[in-house]
Amino acid sequence: MTTIRISKIRKLHDKVAPSLQDLFLLIFRIHWGFAFIQTGYGKFMHFERTRGFFESLNIPFPSMNVFMAASTELFGGALLLLGLGSYVVPVPVMFTMLIAYVTAHPDDLKSLLDYPNIDPFIQAEPFMFLLTSVLVFLFGPGKISADYLLSKKAPR
Repeated sequence: MTTIRISKIRKLHDKVAPSLQDLFLLIFRIHWGFAFIQTGYGKFMHFERTRGFFESLNIPFPSMNVFMAASTELFGGALLLLGLGSYVVPVPVMFTMLIAYVTAHPDDLKSLLDYPNIDPFIQAEPFMFLLTSVLVFLFGPGKISADYLLSKKAPR
């Protein structure tokens, strides 16, 4: 009896989950892509203040690194939001977020070694940006994306 119920639940899951996956990826991409755009834009608009912050963290070539981080966040965020270039774009975004952990959130990063108290790592500002880019990197942008639309129009 239990095996029959589990089998029915599994069949229902297999029908529903793929369409929810696309919606889930879309929601993540839109929300965090837009947030990336805002943070990148903010770095450009407050360039000198951000450069000063980078200097206080002893980041070499602070002006160049502000420009690179802001560009990655602004343009990478826009591309993630659209689901365009989703097999390449997450890589520099993930790298930027890892650098943010190493430079601006080193104690939060170290909390990963303090299992089960990894809350500081998860609650740090870069976490959701990193998670979103990892999700898109691993699972693609989903069917509700520019990449998917372009793949349908491209000749085989």
